Amino acid sequence: MALAQAVMSLLAHKAYSGYEIAKEFAGSIGYFWQATHQQIYRELKKLETEGWVSVEVISQGKALDKKVYHLTELGKQYLIEWIDQECELGAIKEDILVKIFSGHLVPGVVLIQQLEMHLRQHMKKLAIYEGMAEKFAHHPEKLLPDELCKYMTLRRGIICEQEWIRWCEESIEILQNLAQSPRTTR
Repeated sequence: MALAQAVMSLLAHKAYSGYEIAKEFAGSIGYFWQATHQQIYRELKKLETEGWVSVEVISQGKALDKKVYHLTELGKQYLIEWIDQECELGAIKEDILVKIFSGHLVPGVVLIQQLEMHLRQHMKKLAIYEGMAEKFAHHPEKLLPDELCKYMTLRRGIICEQEWIRWCEESIEILQNLAQSPRTTR
């Protein structure tokens, strides 16, 4: 996926200024797709050039004019076609996995500390996601299509965090048991 599709996905819900898009990235899409303000503004210019978004300039008196971006029909059609294409699996890029992979170089206690830090981060993220999920109620079948799609994305985040937590706990337990084993030289 490219940044273009992420920005257009936001604009498919409603019109936003560049600043509002960056803010939305921090609070929604940003949980699964990262972008800086500069990247977003660059992408908006490209999308406008392609005709996939239009810009409405709103005068704010003495302050700078506000640019509000709208997804065009052409952009909507492009997004629909993109949604219908097969997705490739994303590459996994996790520092903790590289550390564990080469963890034989350090005492087990170092790996346990790293895993405990990682565990706390995922528990914190899970709590945020679960808090967000409460606004969707407990009856997904009653949600509007827009809300249902957001809910399903959020559920994936929750499940992912739960799996990370389970893996961290399991790995910590394995290392702790290994440290207590009489044949261990760690």
